Amino acid sequence: MEKESFEDREAANLLNLNFISIKVDREERPDIDHLYMSFCQALTGSGGWPLTILMTPDKKPFFAGTYFPKTRRYGLTGLMEILHRAATLWQTDENSLRESADDILRYLREKEQHQLSEETNEPVSAPGNIVQPHMNLDAPQLPEDWIEKVIDQAYTTFVQIHDWKYGGFGNAPKFPTPHNLGFLLRYAEDHPDSLAYPMVRKTLDSMSEGGIYDHIGFGFSRYSTDSMWLVPHFEKMLYDNALLAYTYLESFQSKLEEADSQKARGIFTYVLRDMTSPEGAFYCAEDADSEGTEGKFYVWSPAEIREVLGPKQGNLYCAAYNITPEGNFEGKSIPNLIKTNWDKLAHDYNLTRAQLETVLEASRQTLFNVREKRIHPHKDDKVLTSWNGLMIASLAKGAQVLNEPVYLQAAERALKFINTKLRREDGRLLARYRDGESANLGYLDDYAYLIWGLLELYTAGGKFVYLEEAVELQENLERLFADTLNGGYFLTGSDAEELLIRPKESYDGALPSGNSIIALNLLRLARMTREKEWEARAQKQLTAFKSIISAHPSGYTAFLQALQLARHPGQELILSGPLSAPEMPDMSKTIFSRFLPYSSLIYQEGKIGQFLPWVNDYPLEEIVTAYVCQNFSCQNPVKTPVELDRLLHQA
Repeated sequence: MEKESFEDREAANLLNLNFISIKVDREERPDIDHLYMSFCQALTGSGGWPLTILMTPDKKPFFAGTYFPKTRRYGLTGLMEILHRAATLWQTDENSLRESADDILRYLREKEQHQLSEETNEPVSAPGNIVQPHMNLDAPQLPEDWIEKVIDQAYTTFVQIHDWKYGGFGNAPKFPTPHNLGFLLRYAEDHPDSLAYPMVRKTLDSMSEGGIYDHIGFGFSRYSTDSMWLVPHFEKMLYDNALLAYTYLESFQSKLEEADSQKARGIFTYVLRDMTSPEGAFYCAEDADSEGTEGKFYVWSPAEIREVLGPKQGNLYCAAYNITPEGNFEGKSIPNLIKTNWDKLAHDYNLTRAQLETVLEASRQTLFNVREKRIHPHKDDKVLTSWNGLMIASLAKGAQVLNEPVYLQAAERALKFINTKLRREDGRLLARYRDGESANLGYLDDYAYLIWGLLELYTAGGKFVYLEEAVELQENLERLFADTLNGGYFLTGSDAEELLIRPKESYDGALPSGNSIIALNLLRLARMTREKEWEARAQKQLTAFKSIISAHPSGYTAFLQALQLARHPGQELILSGPLSAPEMPDMSKTIFSRFLPYSSLIYQEGKIGQFLPWVNDYPLEEIVTAYVCQNFSCQNPVKTPVELDRLLHQA
């Protein structure tokens, strides 16, 4: 619509004559996007982007929709026709439009209040109410059978909708949705004989073979337009790549499939090379288009490949990556491995598998160098606190699992940037940075994702300042975002601009909701600090969305991961000794080599005892000593990786 209508002189003149036009960047203002998407869904029964809203001067919508062509086409009403009708109606019967807008707003408020009262059976506060009473921490306990029920229901849904031929869930378009796979990895851990891991394996492999993965420059596109993961929408988003890298790392921990670690490394190579600012922050996205054509930067013809690599090596690369004269995307080919038969390929070219991989990697590097000379897609160089938090978490996880200090250093640089550029002197997070300007009060996701990143940073390197900062941010989050009457957390802070409705998000869509990540963060904080307050808040958060999750469990898989964690007894792993001790890397590597989603790692390095007194029960050792504890009961301490591995296996 931007090019078709908003940059069209005729449409622009009509808009300027009768309307005040406002374009909202939903990444900068997710609160406004969430609010008016709710109106669109209420009015039309569905939503999506682009989002088109017509509203009164007091911001109340009376018309909503998604895409509209400039003029009527393919059965869709044209934007020009809609604008003419709305302008005429406003001039002739303004009261009717205002009454309609009031009715819509009243409906949405009543719907929200009904949902909240179902959760708590308590009176519901007025939307946007800032002054709130002290939180009641005596939350009811969730029944174990309910937890098992919703977890099993979600698993059953995924079995029913899984595409066993191409991986993923449901029909095209297919989105990666990594938290679905994280949930299934944990389900597989608890139910080894289930179909959970085969679904994860098929999906991860299919995505990495398809064109949604950039086989030349690495990184994943936003989604696939087809069921095979072949033709992507070529836009690359930071959040997708952060969450996918994290999921590939967890899968690698689970089954030690080397392909998983390679995909995580590839993502990190792409992000650190192309999506990192000179100061160490991470940019938002790269567009799908270059030179006005979607995908032009990424596609090849056989002639182009042979021109770069020569006939013999070029033919081999085309055969491996399915680059054909007819192409698979508008006459050219997206490199992919969907139909590649590695054994046949090696036989046909008289190469061993290792030799084949060496030749193809050399070809990839050559093609990458040539592709770099093409006109690149536009880079969205905004820095978002929330998405940077996700990338910090992922890189810190990469430092743990892959034993790569450079990933930890990159995560720490990004955190330093946020604390320097996106945090006010009073500690309040801001949401966006660009061209030297920081703007917009931080949203719930900014806090939730950054706390996740801080917890992973602490786990990776043992610097207790990261755990301290996580606790400080969680305390600020409680003060600014908590719904103290109905549970859960609002998307906007109590100090934010007051909208028609104060939004609260719980659905785990392309991104996990802030409320889901907070549930996980609170459980981790409770187990790491042993503070009863965090335990009580975690329990209250788990109960806040019970009826919503019950209605559609598979739509809340990040939240279900919190339930999976809650139903497992706490397992604490303590490494006692100086962080610089020569034994520390091998001891921590022993822990990180296993998939331990229900464990917490604490480093007793002396200083942390001032912050977490309970850690002083474990004496500081000169030679690194490991404790494996379950429900506050510990096995005899051990001092070698072999002994630690044995204890972890028994646990």
